[in-house]
Amino acid sequence: ISGEVIDLAMRVHRDLGPGLLESVYETVLAAKIAAMGYEVSRQHPVSFEFEGLRFDNAFRIDLLIDGRLIIEIKSVAQLTN
Repeated sequence: ISGEVIDLAMRVHRDLGPGLLESVYETVLAAKIAAMGYEVSRQHPVSFEFEGLRFDNAFRIDLLIDGRLIIEIKSVAQLTN
């Protein structure tokens, strides 16, 4: 799965170009991955426990593919030195 998703992500970035909001890349990538037949969950909430405390919906995964591949999308306006 990871190889196919990386290839697709590179194509999407090349076609859309740099500098867009992460949400744009996420929307397009999720749709393209789903079109490949994979189950895609966007903004998937994650809860965890630590030292007896439970933290519900502590953070969100940008894309969860088939319940086993985590994709975290990053986008910046320009790279710095």
